Amino acid sequence: MDDTTRNAPHRHVRPGDHTAAVRLQAAGWLMVAAVGLVLPYLVILSGDPPRDPSLMRNLSYGLGFGALALAGLQFALTGRIKVLLRPFGADIIPVFHRFLSWGAVALMLGHFAILYLWHKDDMGVLNPLAAPAYMTAGRVALLCFVTLIVSSEFRKWLRLDYLWWRRLHVGLALTGFAAAIWHVLGAGHFTGQDGTRGLWLAVTVAWAGLIVYTRLIRPWRQSRNPWRVVENRDEGDDIRTLVLEPQGRPLRDWRPGQFAWLAVGGSPFSLREHPFTISTAPDKGPRISFSIKPLGDDSARLARTKPGTTAWIDGPYGVFTVDREADADGFVMIAGGVGITPIMANLHALEARRDPRPVHLLYANDSWDEVAFRDELARMATRIDLHVTHVIQNPPDRDWPPQDHQVAEGRIDADLLARLLPAEARDWPHMMCGPAPMLEAIRPALRQMGVPLGRIHSEIFEMV
Repeated sequence: MDDTTRNAPHRHVRPGDHTAAVRLQAAGWLMVAAVGLVLPYLVILSGDPPRDPSLMRNLSYGLGFGALALAGLQFALTGRIKVLLRPFGADIIPVFHRFLSWGAVALMLGHFAILYLWHKDDMGVLNPLAAPAYMTAGRVALLCFVTLIVSSEFRKWLRLDYLWWRRLHVGLALTGFAAAIWHVLGAGHFTGQDGTRGLWLAVTVAWAGLIVYTRLIRPWRQSRNPWRVVENRDEGDDIRTLVLEPQGRPLRDWRPGQFAWLAVGGSPFSLREHPFTISTAPDKGPRISFSIKPLGDDSARLARTKPGTTAWIDGPYGVFTVDREADADGFVMIAGGVGITPIMANLHALEARRDPRPVHLLYANDSWDEVAFRDELARMATRIDLHVTHVIQNPPDRDWPPQDHQVAEGRIDADLLARLLPAEARDWPHMMCGPAPMLEAIRPALRQMGVPLGRIHSEIFEMV
């Protein structure tokens, strides 16, 4: 292999995608987040430092300010700010969002409980008809955030439609945050001086500006750049691929394996959008495609989309891409069911670039009839160094095993991985996408085989 061929993958890697640059960006944003969390306390100390000798009262106020900071940070996490998401990937952000939401509610409950147990005089009456408005606002904020957590954690159990849940989620978040700001400024604890109050108002305006951008400005920009569905084709296993053509500006800064938020029909302001992997390689643009399997909520409606329908795109997002692995000598890719779509996008890119590196793909399905992209994978294996093994849990009784495909029976476990993957693949990137139970079982098996933790990458199968 000559130097020109060996260095070919580097031509597709942007400077910001090199490992050192990604780590530097991540460290920078973590520092910014830390500053955002301590900012309320810096504001307090710069204006009205605590003089009350009561430790529990000051602790309660501190928990309240911390809860407000976490609530404000949530708007940045869910605002799809590309420069913020670039080092982490948008698919991991919902995990942060979930745990920080629990943290914010815990701090709010702690703030309320301490005052209720030790300083009831500060609480005043609980009756909203008799209590000061700013105190009632604080209790409204607590109720909004608790309801938000419960409705999100138990959405499927409560059988909440995705669209209505999302509207409820946004409404509760905005109402709760506005009520919390009202409560803090109205109560005046550590915010009474003009200078301190000005700083609080400036922070509030900054948070409000972020909300305006994510809920109004960005959808408005999407509305000025529509897309059109030009094809809806069957890929097998109930998967439909929608092919979209830009009616204005095409997708920019697009890497293989990334995803975008897709809304079909209606308006980008409607909140009726879902994240789907872009199954086309960037090298084959400007048309893009999404492979959709009806798994509930709106996906069945999207799978029936007719050609000619107007669509709206927000993206690209995500870091599940071979473009961050220019130094890899090869790839191990593991997919389960519809989790094959981001894998396909990366394979399409490797094919379009005639990338010489070997790829070992393990593709798990319940039955042979459910295997999507079966013929396309076989075709790709003749053009690049791709080794595909179909892992079938319930193989058919007849015509098995097939003569023109490599197959294995059962599930992907440690024994199967050790048997099918070459020894030199231990240091290759292992890219996985599929149902959470499958990934949770495979990850420790890879670690037992000696695959470094930093070489195991997974795409979250369900974000919302």
